[in-house]
Amino acid sequence: MQTNQENSWQLDSSWLHLLLANIRIVVFLVASLAGMLLVYWYFSPEEATAEIIAATTQGRLAAPIYKAVPEQPVLQRLAQSPGPLRIGLIAGHKGFDPGAVCPDGLTEAQINENIANQVAAALQADGIPVDILEEFDPRLPRYGATAVVSIHADSCVYYHDQLTGFKIAGSSYTNSSALESCVEQEYGRITQLPYHPHTITEHMTDYHAFREIPLGVPAIIIEVGFMNLDRDILTNRSDLLATGVASGIQCYLSQLGVR
Repeated sequence: MQTNQENSWQLDSSWLHLLLANIRIVVFLVASLAGMLLVYWYFSPEEATAEIIAATTQGRLAAPIYKAVPEQPVLQRLAQSPGPLRIGLIAGHKGFDPGAVCPDGLTEAQINENIANQVAAALQADGIPVDILEEFDPRLPRYGATAVVSIHADSCVYYHDQLTGFKIAGSSYTNSSALESCVEQEYGRITQLPYHPHTITEHMTDYHAFREIPLGVPAIIIEVGFMNLDRDILTNRSDLLATGVASGIQCYLSQLGVR
């Protein structure tokens, strides 16, 4: 018959045998527990910080989330705020090509720039800031003006006696109807040239500058006259044409309440 001491020894031996047989599991459990304790200690806030968090969250889980977002260039065109008063005058074909050319060498670009300079002088005399822009001016994509007016003249080719007068097309990207209406009204009144809408082409309605300037900038293109039948007024009385364009722009600014 075994004694109590022998039974106790046999029990201890059984536990030791069991422990040794599962030593890998025991080591894994101990290491896991030590790892969890280490992580808890490392990420636990100091006592004062923990109290502040407990007081402010009031039982809710709340923590600021920060996400680093790299800066990227803005590629889309955005509508621009009106900004300070400024008028952009595109002298048609300037810096690009001569435009229409007459048999004696008179070019559309010469007529356009001459009239644009006179319009600018008239507006500047009234205290209105003006920029004269080239046909494909690099400033166009960022040109946040009050309005943009592109000045052109029509063909020097004679087809029939009805090819005389002016025509206007407004941007379809930004509502330009008020600017278009003012310039049409004042230009016709001052120059007495007839309005010639039947020769408005897609080159006018889908004029490249309409697509390039920022959204929100009203813009029109005006063909001030035909270089054949209207040649006299285009070359010898260009100041009258410039007055008509300038008066139309001033009409528009008055409607805006800025003049």
